[in-house]
Amino acid sequence: MAVPHSKPAQQAFVGELSIRTERRTQLFDITAGVQRQVKDSGAISGVCHVYVPHTTAGVTINEHDDPDVALDIEAAMDRMVPNDAGYRHAEGNSDSHIKAALIGNSVTIFIAGGKLDLGRWQGVFFCEFDGPRARTIKVRVVPDHS
Repeated sequence: MAVPHSKPAQQAFVGELSIRTERRTQLFDITAGVQRQVKDSGAISGVCHVYVPHTTAGVTINEHDDPDVALDIEAAMDRMVPNDAGYRHAEGNSDSHIKAALIGNSVTIFIAGGKLDLGRWQGVFFCEFDGPRARTIKVRVVPDHS
């Protein structure tokens, strides 16, 4: 009996984005950079994992059509977790660690038709809470196997 030939499974693609933030608290739109990583991967469908390997930063998905939304989120985070609330951590950035814990350090996005399958108004944001700094974002694209 003949064994049908199958094409080899496509491997996961691993990439990085490097950014420089400009403010202590800043939502930085990285949607285009993540989409470039998906394009470079060659994946038509699958999932894209975006991971931030920093303890004072995070990543989230939110509206990116109106930049005032990001500014409102920045202001709300600073009001909810102020910088000068008498924290014990000696480095003076406890608020940054708390904000990063609230936002989280990874998101997963479906890929469809070779593109991030985001909602109409959605974008991917790197969330800086201890800037300005040079930062790295890890991107892993895992294609579907057919």
